[in-house]
Amino acid sequence: MKNVFKFLGLALLLFVLFILIKTFTFTSQQLQVEAVSKVDISEAAIARFSEALRIKTISHEDPADFDSSAFENFNALLSANYPLVSSTLDRKTFNRYSHLYTWHGTDESLKPIVLMGHIDVVPIASHDQWTNDPFSGAVKDGVIWGRGTIDDKFSVIGILESIEMLLAENHQPERTIYLAFGHDEEVGGELGAVPIAKYLVDQGVEAEFVLDEGYAITQKLVPGVDPDLAFIGVAEKGSTTIELTVELAGGHSSQPAPETAIDILASGVAALKEHPMEATISEAMHGFMDQVGPELGFVNRMAFANRNIFKPIIISTYESASGAGNALVRTTTAPTIFEAGIKENVIPYKARAVVNFRIIPGQTADDVMNHVVSTINDERVQAEFYGFNTNPSPVSPMDSEGYNIINKTLKQTFDGVLTAPNLVIAATDSRHFTGVSQNIYRFVPYHINESNIQSFHGIDERIPVEDYKDAIRFYRQLILNSN
Repeated sequence: MKNVFKFLGLALLLFVLFILIKTFTFTSQQLQVEAVSKVDISEAAIARFSEALRIKTISHEDPADFDSSAFENFNALLSANYPLVSSTLDRKTFNRYSHLYTWHGTDESLKPIVLMGHIDVVPIASHDQWTNDPFSGAVKDGVIWGRGTIDDKFSVIGILESIEMLLAENHQPERTIYLAFGHDEEVGGELGAVPIAKYLVDQGVEAEFVLDEGYAITQKLVPGVDPDLAFIGVAEKGSTTIELTVELAGGHSSQPAPETAIDILASGVAALKEHPMEATISEAMHGFMDQVGPELGFVNRMAFANRNIFKPIIISTYESASGAGNALVRTTTAPTIFEAGIKENVIPYKARAVVNFRIIPGQTADDVMNHVVSTINDERVQAEFYGFNTNPSPVSPMDSEGYNIINKTLKQTFDGVLTAPNLVIAATDSRHFTGVSQNIYRFVPYHINESNIQSFHGIDERIPVEDYKDAIRFYRQLILNSN
């Protein structure tokens, strides 16, 4: 018996030693590069951004609400405010309001790059709750206010300002640079990003990398990380929506049957919420842990360094941390519509629910449908795909030239920032560009923190003036580094 205990003690000692060695050899992988001097950004650049924010380029769910005059005005703004871009770069329009600019490089042997953004914005639900009018483009106390400051006129105008500046400096890129600006990203990109991407594929364009919106520089949003942490999205979740319907005899509410259509459907939706799809650590999350783990305190560093051992604990921590944390490790389940009934004393014969799922890489829309049917396990509930559906994007490499250029530019522009790849939990236009490049990245150069994170698609969307100036500097440096 003593030998058994000795063996178990030795095994435990070796196990602990293994964990400690992995932890202490889990050292920083952060790129070390010096910050560059900040170039001056004129006040006129801020004024031009404000002007762009005042144009109500809203994408509505109902196409009948589309205001073509606003998008015509935005077209005119692009030509008027960026004369060097307009006279030097080739421009092709798609469905009148989406744009593809081409800045021809001097070295045709180099693969081009694609910089993306979108012109449209989401509607305003409550004007009266905004501190400043959402389409005022007001600049007050060092902050720019308005719909589109974060999502995503920030990118469009920031990119154009950087190129207008480089053209004024007589810069000529070695790589060809494409600027892809869609006008309907908020409703799927079918009239903008889709035809632009198809055109590039038809032209045989194979890009070194594509950069679109996505993640940003987070400030104290990751537990245990004090420095600013910039996430570069290397993949994005898919999105599928499933419509659930139940049809059952209705009648007068004075004599209800043991089960009604509402009862059955409510039980089905509750089952989906109670039994979500299995959580997992995706390839993008592994990249995040590799880059951020060494920067954490001992306990978290130990967990990330030995993630195969501590995987259940890591997943459990993310599941319970927040909605965003849970979204990073699983396909999420979100009932968004529940409809039934027309009168308080009439039992409806039909009930309908719509459930949206954001799909983690490694799973598909078909997997979600199979999960829904098996989880509800009731033939009276009919399930069908509904509306907009897409599978997760491929995971872009984290060691490509494109990733390294973006990473280097981040470090040069934002001194002291940490960087890491991660999984984007929302959808972007870049998902349509998989035929253009295998290296698709999602990052926008602004800061997100507890004070402004809720303004994304919400109330009081705004950005500090200095963030906007840094965006111009970032895109300018990115183009220079792409040489």
